[in-house]
Amino acid sequence: MAITVMQRYELKYLLSGEQTEYLRNRLRGHMEVDQYGKTSIASLYYDTPTYRLIRTSLEKPLFKEKIRLRSYGIATDTSPVFLELKRKAYGIVYKRRVQTTIPLVEKFFSGDGDICDGGQINSEIKTFRDYYKTLVPACLIIYDRVAYFEPGGDLRLTIDENPRYRSEQLTLSHSMEGISLLPPGWTILEVKVQQAMPLWLTEILSAGNIRKGSFSKYGEAYRQQLRKIQNSD
Repeated sequence: MAITVMQRYELKYLLSGEQTEYLRNRLRGHMEVDQYGKTSIASLYYDTPTYRLIRTSLEKPLFKEKIRLRSYGIATDTSPVFLELKRKAYGIVYKRRVQTTIPLVEKFFSGDGDICDGGQINSEIKTFRDYYKTLVPACLIIYDRVAYFEPGGDLRLTIDENPRYRSEQLTLSHSMEGISLLPPGWTILEVKVQQAMPLWLTEILSAGNIRKGSFSKYGEAYRQQLRKIQNSD
């Protein structure tokens, strides 16, 4: 099984349609689109029945964590999916990622066995599961991503179009449909870097009036669902 460990800074920005087009034009000559081009990604977030993980995250603590199952396109029982344990402490993101399959993940969250063949990563993910005890599918986040990389550098940048969510049919094998998280044309920019952001990118963002913010796709979906429940009372 493929296992990945990542440690980096992740900076988020909300972009209007005009800002998105401006940024794409300005990136030419600095960064290149990766080999996959535009990719539809689905992330199934697991949480406790009381939504403990997302409620804690929205309080913006110095340390927070979440776990999700990711697929690229619609998944099947035999296609590769990726279980990711993501933690953020003092602005640094730490991610543990294991390639697996849907049946193995379902078995794992039922409390049966390991997610991979031993080692530190398996221990961390299993400890996470056992600590929170009952973790169930809570929200499905879907978006269409274009990823950029800096040739010869560690800078990575992603633009997520049409972010959407589902609170029903919580499976990676159903469809890529969902309820929009942002107004039409708006996108989410994420800058992912090991060290400091390069000056040329800082200047591009400043000239485009693109300001760093805080945005959680799962968090926004949770807020929207709460508003729907409150408005229906």
